[in-house]
Amino acid sequence: MTQVTISRLSQLFVRTLRDNPADAEVASHKLLVRAGYIRRTAPGIYTWLPLGLKVLGKVENVVREEMNAIGAQEVHFPALLPREPYEATNRWDEYGDNLFRLKDRRGADMLLAPTHEEMFTLLVKDLYSSYKDLPVYLYQIQTKYRDEARPRAGLLRGREFVMKDSYSFTMDDEGLEEAYFAHRKAYQKIFERLGLEIVIVKAQSGAMGGSRSEEFLHPTPIGEDTFVRTEGGYAANVEAVTTVVPEPVDASNTPAATFEATPDSPTIETLVSQSNALHPRSDREWTAADTLKNVILAVIAPDGERHLVAIGVPGDREVDLGRVEVNVGALLGIGGEVEVEAANDEDFKKFPQLVKGYIGPGSSLDNKILGKESATGIPFFLDPRLVEGSAWITGANEFEKHAYNMVVGRDFEGDGVIEACEVREGDPAPDGSGPLIAARGIEMGHIFQLGRKYAEALELKVLDNNGKLQTVTMGSYGVGVTRALAAIAEKNHDEKGLIWPRNIAPYDVHIVATGKGNEVLDGAAELAEKLSAAGLDVLFDDRPKVSPGVKFGDAELLGVPTSVVVGRGFADGKIEIKDRASGEAREISLENAVEEILAEVR
Repeated sequence: MTQVTISRLSQLFVRTLRDNPADAEVASHKLLVRAGYIRRTAPGIYTWLPLGLKVLGKVENVVREEMNAIGAQEVHFPALLPREPYEATNRWDEYGDNLFRLKDRRGADMLLAPTHEEMFTLLVKDLYSSYKDLPVYLYQIQTKYRDEARPRAGLLRGREFVMKDSYSFTMDDEGLEEAYFAHRKAYQKIFERLGLEIVIVKAQSGAMGGSRSEEFLHPTPIGEDTFVRTEGGYAANVEAVTTVVPEPVDASNTPAATFEATPDSPTIETLVSQSNALHPRSDREWTAADTLKNVILAVIAPDGERHLVAIGVPGDREVDLGRVEVNVGALLGIGGEVEVEAANDEDFKKFPQLVKGYIGPGSSLDNKILGKESATGIPFFLDPRLVEGSAWITGANEFEKHAYNMVVGRDFEGDGVIEACEVREGDPAPDGSGPLIAARGIEMGHIFQLGRKYAEALELKVLDNNGKLQTVTMGSYGVGVTRALAAIAEKNHDEKGLIWPRNIAPYDVHIVATGKGNEVLDGAAELAEKLSAAGLDVLFDDRPKVSPGVKFGDAELLGVPTSVVVGRGFADGKIEIKDRASGEAREISLENAVEEILAEVR
């Protein structure tokens, strides 16, 4: 058995804090800082201290072991990279403000890598030339950089973070499918070993591209991602949910559209109230679901250019800007990730035809305001629920007037269909498996079937078995390593401190020496030596002139799963062993201590 070096708390580079850091919002952030695992350097950037690095290394090893098990091979790229490969794939511009850009002393453009698709592709292109070389899976565990606009929650959303990214290179889609599911199974094993519940959800590929992608979400109330699932097995990020589209409506008996006075009705609520008061229907009352609101949004491209769009949605639904962001770029022909926000006063000043509170799609009775014959040039997209023949109350493009019986396809049409509305709990799942149940989660991993996007851009081709050049097919697979560590801390803590799972804890056992006199300290040191010789990683609190209360408080804060107290019972040959998770403590004989502690730990 190899003896492990003992860490003495009197010498360990750590200082615990009694108060939470001022900028900390979530438990993992508070406790990792207070317990001396990390220290803040700048917003979204943290220094890793010895305790933190020990835990991080164990998380990395779990990831590494499961990647190796599927035949993936580890490489390591630099974080500082040249512009040219990213320009070849258009991502130099598409990443926009999220990319850290810099110049070297010769004026050459460089970047801090947010991800490494281009470099992996070029590496395989440089070394492989034949179908006999494939398939190959390569991965790295590397620091990444993204200039997050709003870094928050400590390690959960930072500007510098550790990620495992891997890439598969195969000859065809069949090979890609095999690689994709090999990684999918490996990820399930990784998160099972880390003790994190995971829901695999359908996701949007976004700027990464590709034909298929899935996210691995850890359900938690503090998660930034909203996802939905059904008891029938459907699961998706809300950005990837598709609307169950109603059947077209026969509008042959729908009366002609009319424009009516609706004083003081700029909101859906006031419009419904005025409609029921001034223009009642005979069969029932008007509701928000009968109205169509036309929302003007600003789409900010990666190059900073601002594009206005109008989106028509049912009045009983709200627009989800996140869903718009992942769908609107393709409709506008904009590559990369876009930002979307409500149009501001300056935007409206450029288009005086847009009457706030009364914006309509126009009609055959009036000049077109939005849509294909737009007088403004603003593209007009429709929610999928606005099916052919459906009739709506909507703005008349005139102050305090609305149009009634405006029929899609008869009186107005859009430039396309967009998934833009909020996804609600209780909405039907697109696969028919039942009503949607909403939850929140942290994205732990994401896998993509990239296809040939990057291989084509960077001309990665190999000779097939007929001697002809074929473009290689790729997959991309990421795991947030530092984010996983934070999620584990978030899940495993109480009001006193961290409670690490045994397989990733910084130490196997934490020995606390209490009481006066050298006998106790010497006895604790001897026990530490024996446990170390037995192969355990030992943290020994040997600090002199520190009260037992402080030592016990630090042991609970640091979160080592098993602690051993050598104190007042030592003279009678007794010590105490305590389980951090349950809080249960029991006395054991000093004579049999090593055997009992080994049984507890292993």
